[in-house]
Amino acid sequence: MTILVTGATGRVGRQVVNQLVNRSADVRVLVRDPSKADFPPAVTVVQGDMLDVDSLRKAFSGVRTLFLLNAVAGDEFTQALIALNVARESGVERVVYLSVIHAERFVNVPHFAVKSGAERMIEEMGFSATILRPAYFMDNELMIRDVIVNHGVYPMPIGSKGVAMIDTRDIAEVAAIELLRRNDAPGKLPLDIINLVGPDTLTGAKLAAIWSEVLGRPVAYGGDDPSGFEQNLATFMPTWMAYEMRLMAERYVSDGMVPEAGDVERLTGMLGRPLHAYREFATGLVG
Repeated sequence: MTILVTGATGRVGRQVVNQLVNRSADVRVLVRDPSKADFPPAVTVVQGDMLDVDSLRKAFSGVRTLFLLNAVAGDEFTQALIALNVARESGVERVVYLSVIHAERFVNVPHFAVKSGAERMIEEMGFSATILRPAYFMDNELMIRDVIVNHGVYPMPIGSKGVAMIDTRDIAEVAAIELLRRNDAPGKLPLDIINLVGPDTLTGAKLAAIWSEVLGRPVAYGGDDPSGFEQNLATFMPTWMAYEMRLMAERYVSDGMVPEAGDVERLTGMLGRPLHAYREFATGLVG
């Protein structure tokens, strides 16, 4: 039966598609712009939008399992709720949803609150679902690479509690494993929640030290004050989004993104290999 992937042209979604194709799954993708859908020939492409109900109905027709990825947007919650309603109406019973770690705790951060609400809807609607809760994406460091390399400062306000950053390659592979487990099951499986974390819980000072070693010259931690971080982001993204990123950074500082006991071991068991480490990722950014 068919697996539908939303957000398929993004950093995570594209890798999920490739992981599924490599496992010989029947994959369909929903994309706004088919010109960006440079997927393997076996992948079926449906043009549509998460707020276009007719295109959703077309995309969901004949689908058994849904990978639901909603990007951070002003209407993210509406997108998620409509997609889930249309999925259920279309007979889709199985869902893997990309949420975020601590969604139920960081409720002042809009996209965390959105994902917490979507999680609740998935549970209340009775889907056979896996909720994936990733921590901070290592790939986010692409936004600050030039600051680190050219100015010798690690600018993300991470704080001293620690954040278990995860590589999107690991997110995508776990997602594919769960999609196939749901899709191939003879019946409904119970709800499962998986925290997606990296192998190391990193502080701001530790991240600066890793970059110092990778670059072979001093890199300083920019500190815990998020005001400069927000101002910088506002130069290339909407101000509401820059403010939201500031709110998230404030929670990094006050709470951290610390794994629960057994999270790393569970993921390495699923993958059958070690998780990608931050040092490896940073080295690849400058290599």
